[in-house]
Parts: sequence; C-alpha cells; structure tokens
Amino acid sequence: MELNGNPILEVAIPPTTEQKQRTPEELVAKSIAPLKREYLRPPPSRATTLNDAASHSDSKSSRSTPVNDKKSKRQLKRERREEKKSVKYICPEISQTGDVNSCRYKDKCRFSHDLEAFKSQKPGDLEGECPFTSGEGPCPYGLACRFAGTHKNGVAADAGDGDARKKNSEINGLIKDVQKLLWKNKMRFPKADAKLKSLGLMGPAAKKKMLEDKDEGDQIISNDSYPTDANGGLKVDGNSVDKSELAEEDNVIETCTADALRPPKKVKPSIDDKCSFDEAGDVASVLGMDSVKCCAQADSESTNDNIIEESDGSSKVHPREKKLIDFKGKLYLAPLTTVGNLPFRRVCKVLGADVTCGEMAMCTNLLQGQASEWALLRRHASEDLFGVQICGAYPDTVARAVELIDQQCTVDFIDINMGCPIDIVVNKGAGSSLLTKPMRMKSIIGTTSDIVDKPITVKVRTGYFEGKNRIDSLIADLGSWGASAVTIHGRTRQQRYSKLANWDYIYQCARKAPSSLQVLGNGDVFSYVDWNNHLSDCPELSSNMIARGALVKPWIFTEIKEQRHWDISSVERFDILKNYVRFGLQHWGSDSKGVETTRHFLLEWLSYTCRYIPVGLLDVIPQQLNWRPPSYFGRNDLETLMASDSAADWIRISEMLLGKVPDGFTFAPKHKSSSYDRAENG
Repeated sequence: MELNGNPILEVAIPPTTEQKQRTPEELVAKSIAPLKREYLRPPPSRATTLNDAASHSDSKSSRSTPVNDKKSKRQLKRERREEKKSVKYICPEISQTGDVNSCRYKDKCRFSHDLEAFKSQKPGDLEGECPFTSGEGPCPYGLACRFAGTHKNGVAADAGDGDARKKNSEINGLIKDVQKLLWKNKMRFPKADAKLKSLGLMGPAAKKKMLEDKDEGDQIISNDSYPTDANGGLKVDGNSVDKSELAEEDNVIETCTADALRPPKKVKPSIDDKCSFDEAGDVASVLGMDSVKCCAQADSESTNDNIIEESDGSSKVHPREKKLIDFKGKLYLAPLTTVGNLPFRRVCKVLGADVTCGEMAMCTNLLQGQASEWALLRRHASEDLFGVQICGAYPDTVARAVELIDQQCTVDFIDINMGCPIDIVVNKGAGSSLLTKPMRMKSIIGTTSDIVDKPITVKVRTGYFEGKNRIDSLIADLGSWGASAVTIHGRTRQQRYSKLANWDYIYQCARKAPSSLQVLGNGDVFSYVDWNNHLSDCPELSSNMIARGALVKPWIFTEIKEQRHWDISSVERFDILKNYVRFGLQHWGSDSKGVETTRHFLLEWLSYTCRYIPVGLLDVIPQQLNWRPPSYFGRNDLETLMASDSAADWIRISEMLLGKVPDGFTFAPKHKSSSYDRAENG
C-alpha cells in the first residue's frame, strides 16, 4: 500500500485465536464492534507496545512545564502585546492596501508596519483558492491571506457574487459600546431587575448598586448641590425654585441623555440588514472576527423606583404572546462543547440538520463582556432555526444574561443548561448541581420566561446521583414554571457518559409531562433505526437530540431523512472535511492565525471521527455508539488513515488540507469520552 506516494509496509498476519473464536453476538455483548475478519488488524507485539509507551512518556515529559515556570496573567498579556508588534503580525490596514502609510494610527498602532520583513517570514501559500473568492469585494486579509496568490489586483478572484457573500454572513457579534458598558458594570437590565425585585431575588451586589444609583440621584437635588435662598429653598440662576421642579428637570435631562446613548429599537432585520462590516479601526473587525453586527436595545432604562415597579407589571409576557417552536420530528443538533462550533454546525446543516444550538456559554462571562464567550453566540445565515445555550447558578445572573441576549442577539430560543456534569461548572452551583435545588430551578425558569418573548427551553439529566432519578417528579412543574420544552439526557451526573442512556426512564417522564411541555430525548442516537425506535416506542416524545453521534458521523442527519445506512466512502468523508476547513477559514480567518485555529478545531473533531466504522466492514449493522472499534484495515489507504486513533495520523490528515504544521507543533485532544475506558460500559 501507498499513502501520499510513501509505501506502507503491510504484513499479512491472521487474526488472533480469540478473534476467531468469538461470534458477532459475543463481541456485541462485550461492547466490541463485530468487524469482518478480513479487515481486522493484528494486535501489535509486546516490544512495539513498550517502545511506543516509552516514547510517549518521553514526549509527554518533554512537553510538560515545571510549576515554577508558570507565568502570571499579566506577564502573558504583556507577551501577547509584544508579540503583536513582531513582524509576524502586520497591521491589517497595511495588509489590505499594501501601503505602509495607510494606517491611521501611525506609530501608535499595536501591529508591525514592516511590510518587507513580514513578506520575508510569511509561510508559503496553501493549495487551493481563497475562501473569500466568491465574496463581493477584496479579501479582508489581503497580503496576510495564506491564499494570496489567488487574489487578483488585491481582490479575490471571481469577485462580484454578492449572494455568495450573504451566505457567508454571520450575526450576533458583540458591539464595542455594549462591551465597554459591561466592562464598567454600567449595563442596565430593567426587565430582569424589575422581575427579580418583585420576587425578592435580587443579589446583594445588585441591591448595593441600586442604592448607589439612588444616592447619586438624591445628590442632584440636595441642598449641597445648589445655593439656597433665605427661606431654605433652592436657587438656580438667581431664581428660587421648588425641589420637585428641579428633580423633574433632572429626570428629563437624564432620560434625554439615555435616549441619546441608546441604540435604535429592535426591528426584525432581513439577512441584508443583519450583515454589515464594522469600522476598519476595529482590529477584530478587520480580521473578520466581528464582521457582522446585530444591535438592538431594551425599551427603557430609568432607575426611578416608581418606574421600575410599573415596569414589573408590563414586563411579564403573556403565555399567548410567546413565540412557540414546534420541535416535533425535527433533527436537533445538540450544543456541543469545543467541537460544536459554527463551522461544524454549518456542515451539519448541509447534511440535513433542522435545529442548531450554540455551544454552552457561561452567564457570568457574558455579563463581563468576554469576547471569547460571546463568540459562542455567533449565528450563520444558513441556521434558520437557531438557539443559544447558557449556564448559570443563580436567578439574577441568568435573568440578566437572558435579557442581554434578547437585546443584542437574533435567536429563536434560549436553552438553559441544567445538566452539565463538568466539575468546574457543578462546583459553582450551575449545571447538574441545580438538579438538587428544585426551588432554584423554579426561580431561574420562571424569571427568565417572564421577561422575554422567546421560548425558554431546558436541558437536564435524569438526576445527580446514580440510582436516584428525579426528573419524573419535576416534569409536570417545568411547564408551569415557564419552560416550553425540556431535553432529557438519559444519564445521571454521576454517570457522565458511561453505560447506555436510560430511555425507559425518558419515556416515563415524557408520558408524565403536560401537553404544553415538549419533551425531547437525548443519548446514544447513532442511526435512523435508533431514531425510529425511540419515537415509535414513545409517541409522547417530540423529537430526539443528536450529540456525540453527530460528532462521529455528521451524515447521520442524511441517514435519518433518507432512512438508510449510508456506506459512505473515504473520499466522501474527506470532502466533508474539506467543507469544514473552508467554513473554518471563513469563520476564523485565512491568515496564519486563522489557519492554525482551524487546524486545532479540525483535530479536535478528528479525535471523534476516528471512532466511525464503515458499514461495509461490519458483521452487524448498525454500529452502536458504545462499541469500541478494534484496530482494523480500511478498504483503501485513506479509510485506514481515518480509522487511526493516533494524534500523529490526525495531524497528517490536517496537513493534507491545511499544509504543514509549524515547527514544534503538538496536539492532545481536549475531550476523551469515558465510554471507551470504563469497564462497566454497556
């Protein structure tokens, strides 16, 4: 065999005695994928295994950093700032125009202006065309683009296709003015604060801030602020005035100032209106990271207590005014941490997904204006039914985050994660921890559903502790609290991803749910057979959410819609990876930094796709998600390479799409499913 022109030494060794003796049924009982014997790869010799383990240990120890060498955040920030001034990071203005005098910041610019030095160290162009080729106007990365050779006179070749540019548009970017308000903790949340105040759920920090705002307002009309007359009244411009008149005037001035600073009220935008590039002065916008805005603000932000109390009555949305979403029979791609990014969702949309949801975003980070967290809310124009998922521990935090998203983003629904099993989330009282606090769940769901007109959905697990399921006792309340749909992952928090999902319990919960609450199941859906069985076994289920199954084979949506087992070829799978890379370069950028970011997330995804076993190699169809694939040969070299669980082979695949990796490049997957390691799996 050969791969990329390099011969691969292949030794024909028959399967082991154990592999010969076990029947497919016995292998399935052991959660081992039953492959046809002619494709099985013999296990490596003991000497080879020991050598590999030793080399892995050496490489791991060489990559580890001593604890004493750990750098502070300030030092890392200083190093990043200095790195931007190096010749690797050319000024975006100069990169676009090719003129060293085009930057308006001149010597104050944070980036390098040495164009010749940048050209001398820039890596060679990659094969293929610029991902912005079909866009209208020049490539936003100019000379920094790794496909600059395909540009024509500074403009991407074949430019002028405006429709193609619209298809590449993204919305829900964080506006700089809003980010500054969040940084300074000056963003107002009138609806959330009014509702929280009426329920007595305002946190101590919010109460303190309201008192400070009230004190500031009292100072405006205090006797110390203006001179007094002989009778103790206030004198303004030499005339005696009444305090109430002055207070009224100050309220008018404050309202006018607020109106001047407030963005225009939200109007349902078309795709054309949603997509507009930021000013070139914003470096992130020039780099394409915040190229699209979707801005809208709330109705009123007066701090007067009377106005807040009046808004409490009007902030609650009547149930009949809620915009409902029918999830019945829709193919729902679950929010997936790290790998469920916007390019991956675009791939799944092409392959048949109906509903998409952004990665889980922490409410505290959103309220702090963290750009990296807001990036999780980005939406592509092709996502016609899109929601965002948030996670928080307390009603005040979640309510303000929901109001902020409602103001600044265009989404169809907001999902609250109450099932995340990650320790760092649970230890803060969020995620699965809320399953042990039903009254806090009630406060969070009830508060958020009352202040926005978008549907509030919830994602939960069956319970916190193993053997102590509790959602069946809460399912009737979730609808009355304000949730329009609930997704039940058929495992407890303690299980994580070990053992099979408990679908019998999901059915039990779905049958107990009120008619107004849609119930979706989640767990181990890996074929159209699984999909059909769950919906036929329990007609009360609205739909199923597909999570890890989509990571391993995103064409599962096509299989369900076409009701077939797709024996997809390695070339077709490689074409899907090509699409992902193209979408990734459009999202993260076509310069060197964007290429390496795309590579990183591609490798994270390949750490899942290697678990797929082609249909033509199996003795039993369909493959189950908990099956551990043995080492095997594919039907061709590319299929064999894609089946490898070695990070070195994943890097080889990335090099076939994105060129050679930089010197000293290493990769270790962020996530590793316990379902392949736990003995009790299955």
